[in-house]
Amino acid sequence: MYSLYNLKKMNTLLAYIALLAMAFSLVSASDPSPLQDFCVAVNDTHETVFVNGKFCKDPKLATPNDFFFSGLRLPGNTSNKVGSLVTPANVAQIPGLNTLGVSMARVDYAPYGLNPPHIHPRATEILTVLEGTLYAGFVTSNPENRLFSKVLYKGDVFVFPKGLIHFQLNVGTTKAMAISTLSSQNPGVITIANAVFGSKPAISADVLTKAFQVDKNVVENLQSRF
Repeated sequence: MYSLYNLKKMNTLLAYIALLAMAFSLVSASDPSPLQDFCVAVNDTHETVFVNGKFCKDPKLATPNDFFFSGLRLPGNTSNKVGSLVTPANVAQIPGLNTLGVSMARVDYAPYGLNPPHIHPRATEILTVLEGTLYAGFVTSNPENRLFSKVLYKGDVFVFPKGLIHFQLNVGTTKAMAISTLSSQNPGVITIANAVFGSKPAISADVLTKAFQVDKNVVENLQSRF
């Protein structure tokens, strides 16, 4: 027979195991893995199940086109103020990506074109340069705000950690192109300048004047550009 001491030890161990089980269940509940081979996104809500932000098409009705997108084969039009264009390939373009946690994008740059500082709130990004020369970098969070940057050549790869401000600038005299791979079916994007100076409604100039330590006329001029 177990002694009272052994029973107490066993009860303590069981309680510890129960706490671990609860912890693991909470972790898995916060970011569950897909429970089926795929979940093709569909806008029709009739006779569908709500999963991970998109409704699922009946798997029997899925077609190859649900997993296909031809939009990355053509160069983007870079005739804009920043001289770059991002062509996304996420769940909005490829319904079959729903619940799979990955997406891509093609980025085209005019000579000296910029993909301006931005963040992806839901994804880490891996950028691969296929043409041209890019100056790329990201900035760490407060208080260090440390810049990690490199000049990238054809075939080079650079990683932008999830949620950190990052950018790419074409430093060559010819066009450049890169492919971005992201760890979310819907990574999201917040372009810093657009968000700060082009929000609807506008952020108070008093707020931005103090935040950027500049004259109010400078803030109002910047707001007029977005």
